[in-house]
Amino acid sequence: MLNPYSPLELERILREEKPAEPLPKASDRAAWAEIARKNGPEETARRIALAEEYAALPVPALPASLFLEVKRTGEREGYETPAHNRRIRLLALVVGECLEGKGRFLDPILDLAWAICEESAWNYPAHLVELADPTFPELDLQTGITTLLLAETDYLVGDQLEPRLGNRIRYEVNFRAFTPFLTRHDHWWLYQPPGRAANWTGVCTGGIASAAIYLEKDPARLADIIDLASRSLDRFLASFGSDGGSSEGPGYWSFGFSFFTLFAHLVEQRTNGRLNYFLDPQVERAARFPLRTRLSPQNYLNFSDCDREVSLMAAHLAFLAKRLNIPELKALNPIKDGATGSHNPGWGLRTVAWKEPQSAEPLLEIVPAAHEWFGDLQWMLAYQNPADPDGLVLAVKGGHNREMHNQNDVGSFLVHYKRESLIAELGRGRYTRAYFGPDRYSHFVVSSAGHSVPVVNGVGQLFGQQYKASVIEHSADAEKDRLVLELKDAYAPEAGLTSLKRSVTLDRSASRVELRDTAEFEAETGQLESVLLTFGQAEVGPEAVLIRGDHAALRIDYDPSQVRASVDTVKDVDLASGLTDIRRVTFTPLKAGQTVEIRLNIEPVA
Repeated sequence: MLNPYSPLELERILREEKPAEPLPKASDRAAWAEIARKNGPEETARRIALAEEYAALPVPALPASLFLEVKRTGEREGYETPAHNRRIRLLALVVGECLEGKGRFLDPILDLAWAICEESAWNYPAHLVELADPTFPELDLQTGITTLLLAETDYLVGDQLEPRLGNRIRYEVNFRAFTPFLTRHDHWWLYQPPGRAANWTGVCTGGIASAAIYLEKDPARLADIIDLASRSLDRFLASFGSDGGSSEGPGYWSFGFSFFTLFAHLVEQRTNGRLNYFLDPQVERAARFPLRTRLSPQNYLNFSDCDREVSLMAAHLAFLAKRLNIPELKALNPIKDGATGSHNPGWGLRTVAWKEPQSAEPLLEIVPAAHEWFGDLQWMLAYQNPADPDGLVLAVKGGHNREMHNQNDVGSFLVHYKRESLIAELGRGRYTRAYFGPDRYSHFVVSSAGHSVPVVNGVGQLFGQQYKASVIEHSADAEKDRLVLELKDAYAPEAGLTSLKRSVTLDRSASRVELRDTAEFEAETGQLESVLLTFGQAEVGPEAVLIRGDHAALRIDYDPSQVRASVDTVKDVDLASGLTDIRRVTFTPLKAGQTVEIRLNIEPVA
């Protein structure tokens, strides 16, 4: 339990403690001069130039017709893009003003902050569909992001802006966020059962409660917000399971957990350490998740709706590394530092405010464990040589088909070599209304057709928690790592299965992955197909299929006396990264039967 105190005890603590400021205000020129020094002249000049660029632009318009696009066409970007731009620009202008301190960005900050206060709803249209009812504010991801951004804007530069802006921010945040958070019970993400809390819980609860640390001056009411937030975040942490794994993947870890971490820091600071979430061992387990799902430098495991390119925030990683004594987190050294604040304005700001001068010492080298196992998720990761960042990596999942951000992917696996997933997970499709609608599983990306899983009697997997895997064997030693799953229950009864076993092994000494699918059918006419997906090119040979990626290749050996191989291309798959062609490599036994088996050996090509 994160919070051992009653609301009354919390109120007493809040009245007793007089904490230090969470960040230096823009008016503290000595502090910001030191921050500019740590960022260096080039980076400081770049950020001031970005603020200049944004100051010259008009405030992006958000007409009602744009809000309705998701209802009328299913498209989200028309409204979401300019709404995001407002917030990204506001943060950049605040950072520019803090660094420069000349006052020339104050009016553009005023205009953007006022315009955000004027919005009819701090929501994504996809979460409302209809035009917003301004008398009944809904709480969603955008609410958590916006309340935090406005609160820290007011804190940093509010004393230099028109006083009525501060009053407006407090009024709007109270009406749109604090009051519904405390008084209504229709927020699905707040009361999710343990294990089902999603990134929404971290973002909405963490963002709103963080804003309260800045804006709520009544200690009794702030105590109520912290108390409710603590209970909500208990459920969020429980979603990581006993081993710190989340079915949403490292991308949504970066989103949801970053808001949790920021609130945990602010509440610890506000209470002078008397309420300390970081004492809960589950926090450290969850914090290690990106380390344990890193395939190679800059590449992460992307089951389900996880992007192939994960955006981690440098300041968030550095804070966790220091606060929890996990130096490897800082060494993840993301390409994208998160400083735009598009996902979390608090960490975007701290990427600048907490910048440390570049150290002459090299970053700690990350050497993963040879084997990772998330028992709650039924995920296995195996590295042929953990010290080789270009080495062969296998990742396999069991699980069920009602996970958070679910895709029908029970039994799916990927093979990663030379920093590239050659047998790949497609990741996140482009988010539209239909993608989250009743026909979600007709989308190629989320259907079992969009994964490296078996097809039995022409039947794929179905959505639902009852469609699941069972672990038959999980073993790991110096020579081999193996996961054997029973997949029968992932398919509908019409598949006619009595058993479907998938065995996936990383054989280190042989430098290969071994796949064996064995199906037992009710009838003697059973048909089995083993399908592998790749972004690369696939060439079928007499005894092997060659998959060529951008940097590496795999050879998949099969027995042509037992199995035939074929390749087809799925054109223009609508992924988050854009329209993409996907190759499906299918292995089919030459004969149907009551027991059918497919064996494949997958080896790197030098």
